[in-house]
Amino acid sequence: MKFKLRGCTDTVNLRRWVAVLCFLCVAPGSRAESPITVLFFGDSITAGLGIDEKDAFPNLIQAKVDSLKWPVTSVNAGLSGETSSGGLRRIDWLLKRKIDVLVLELGANDGLRGIDPVLTESNLLEMVARTRRTYPECDVVIAGMQIPTNLGQDYTEAFRSVFPSVADSTGSVLIPFLLEGVGGVAELNLPDGKHPTAEGHQIVARNVWEVLGPILEERIRLPD
Repeated sequence: MKFKLRGCTDTVNLRRWVAVLCFLCVAPGSRAESPITVLFFGDSITAGLGIDEKDAFPNLIQAKVDSLKWPVTSVNAGLSGETSSGGLRRIDWLLKRKIDVLVLELGANDGLRGIDPVLTESNLLEMVARTRRTYPECDVVIAGMQIPTNLGQDYTEAFRSVFPSVADSTGSVLIPFLLEGVGGVAELNLPDGKHPTAEGHQIVARNVWEVLGPILEERIRLPD
């Protein structure tokens, strides 16, 4: 079978899904399975659109845990262009393999498209619910997002409030704003002004680690 790729986005997504397929195909209980698996479930920011794959923030998190010699495996399930509705359609497939921590980074494309924040919140709530039904002990991290005010202040505020609301109602941990220190800073974003550069991803990784690091450390310290 031959794949006809339509450019950088298709290439990144194909590579990402080959990696995810390998993750799903590992037999439960095999030596290749890490004691702690973190699923980064998101859109083009998680996927690392426009930069080298190794520089995307999930890979930087993996490098961090490797340096600490923690038994953690990061799975990058970022898909460029993904919305919360798209994420809801594919999460059951991803949950076929056991995960211990879900980092949910979806919703930004909803905001950019002017999708009703009520729908975005409903989709995020359902994704957390399905994850918890499948793996009741799974920790969930919600990546907060913000958008420019071009759709009006009311919409902007309603969108921003979705993420803390989901975190509060599900008992999840919130990253207040994933792109803190990066969003709106021209030199830390690609020419499109929406996607972080490799340097920007380093800051994003620090934002994520502030929340994720303590969760992983606690899990490592807990007895089997």
